[in-house]
Amino acid sequence: MHDTIRQEMIEMLPRLRAFARSLTRDQTQADDLVQVTCEKALRNLAGFTPGTRLDSWLFRILRNAWIDEVRTRVPQETIEDSEAAGRLVSIDGPRRTEARLELAAVGRAMEALPEDQRSVLMLVCVEGLRYREAAAALGVPEGTVMSRLSRARVALAATLGMTGGVAGARKGGRR
Repeated sequence: MHDTIRQEMIEMLPRLRAFARSLTRDQTQADDLVQVTCEKALRNLAGFTPGTRLDSWLFRILRNAWIDEVRTRVPQETIEDSEAAGRLVSIDGPRRTEARLELAAVGRAMEALPEDQRSVLMLVCVEGLRYREAAAALGVPEGTVMSRLSRARVALAATLGMTGGVAGARKGGRR
């Protein structure tokens, strides 16, 4: 059984990295956070309940590790490489370039969200967790997940100049 869990953890690494990146806003810190998460999970495999969702369990470990990191962190300045993020290759077609620009705008809008809203948005809309699973992963009531998700969608729609589209969408919003 432990070998199966270890294999599933390996398969989840890209999802864990994406969630960690949404929390840390820095790929190096995200990779460190994923490593800490995997180490804690492997040390505590007995704490995983078979038949439950491994991803929810790992997301919760990751978020708790992030909270621990934030509590002990000394304020540091981060250098944003916005020039690299906005760089486009000249051989891209107009559609591809437009899609990249839109994706970059959504990424910036998501990064501007408060951490609690960004976390919920990542777990529900990107990772596809149900509200109760996201609530378990974040250690908050299901209603809190719903209200944070609603506020995140409204904020994204406002930032991106959309009316009703994101705010009214229920993609991934399953109970």
